[in-house]
Amino acid sequence: MHHLHREKLFSLLDDDKSEIVYMKGAELMYRYDTDYEFPFRQESNFWYLTGVNEPDFHLILDLQTQEYHLFAPDRSAQYAVWHGIVKSKDELQDEYQPDHLHYEGALPKVLDELNPETIYCINEKQAEFIEEFDRKTPIDLDALENAITHCRVFKTDWELDQIREAARVNNIAHKAVLNALEPGKFEHQMKAVFDYHQIENGLTQDAYNGIFASGKNSAILHYVENNRPIHDGDLFLIDAGFECNGYASDFTRTYPANGEFSSTQAAMYEAVLEAQKQVIESSVPDAKMEDLHMLAARIIMQGLKDADIVQGSIDDMMEEDIFALFFPHGLGHFLGLDTHDVGGYPKGVERIERPGIKYLRMRRTLQPGMVLTIEPGLYFVPALLQPALEDEKASKFLNGSKLQDLMDFGGIRIEDNLIITENGHENLTTVPKERADIEEVMAG
Repeated sequence: MHHLHREKLFSLLDDDKSEIVYMKGAELMYRYDTDYEFPFRQESNFWYLTGVNEPDFHLILDLQTQEYHLFAPDRSAQYAVWHGIVKSKDELQDEYQPDHLHYEGALPKVLDELNPETIYCINEKQAEFIEEFDRKTPIDLDALENAITHCRVFKTDWELDQIREAARVNNIAHKAVLNALEPGKFEHQMKAVFDYHQIENGLTQDAYNGIFASGKNSAILHYVENNRPIHDGDLFLIDAGFECNGYASDFTRTYPANGEFSSTQAAMYEAVLEAQKQVIESSVPDAKMEDLHMLAARIIMQGLKDADIVQGSIDDMMEEDIFALFFPHGLGHFLGLDTHDVGGYPKGVERIERPGIKYLRMRRTLQPGMVLTIEPGLYFVPALLQPALEDEKASKFLNGSKLQDLMDFGGIRIEDNLIITENGHENLTTVPKERADIEEVMAG
């Protein structure tokens, strides 16, 4: 199916002149100066165009002829001793189906034969590499990145199927964690449950460092230590997913560790859940992501006001950016070969310089074929709230005595994965999120 990706790219790049695309695949990575190999994972753009998930490959796309040259490493017998069978040229040809298969030593010769007027590269590092073989040809660093980003934003049917499979297994693994959660266990034990079910169902590569956070750790957006015991009365936040053929899943759920939300936890949870549900309902073609973010923020502020944690007019609190004290990250992001997938800010679109929303990872109008996450959150972060309580402008909106009691509360985030369709969206996440459903599972 990767030939469809190349065809999409060819359609966006000029083929009137003798021009080529050059790209180098990933190499094996080692821990500092040792022979400890990190698990290999192909660079996403190279994987997108080739389907090759092996190290040390190169590609050239001839834009005039639309021919695909793949350059394979010429493996030694010693490589086979340590890494397994070295594929023959015929096996590589059958597996990856290039128009022309070469060993990498042929790269200078092929470049000379093609004699391009321009070489398109994805970044400066790749440009520096190809300059070792060709120092005369001008290199374009803009067109390829823009074109391949556009291609990756709009998923093919095959890509959507990989994302659906990643989500199917993620649903299983998240539900298993919900069933296993109880006070007295460690965060890393929940990670072990999650990883087991991913691997047992055939997915072996995590899409990102999973977050398994209890108590006040749940207010740390990228908490990955996962080494704390889970206490009675804690909230437990899990944000984790694995890849299927490179394509990510990314769900978040927040649960009461003891199986029952306290009244304060319930009020905060319902604010986030209501924000997520209304935003998901509004996630349809032509919706603007920044509008959805502000809708979520307004609903969360209403929940905080209903709980007497903030006070005053919701309009005034939104105008003064009080929402950013409690919702300090973006509403969601694109999902694909990278968890925070490319294309969130197309050329010419700038970030909104405003607290909270400036961290929005995508500022796009939703269109069919896009895949994204919706993940509103509500957090009590002392580093944000303590200065606000001492700020004349912000403090008038804050109930200081209640907030002081919530500094160890942690945070709540709820994240689903959506495919935008012609008529709306397809929600890939089926893990329980209604309070009654969560408590029923945990009581069973």
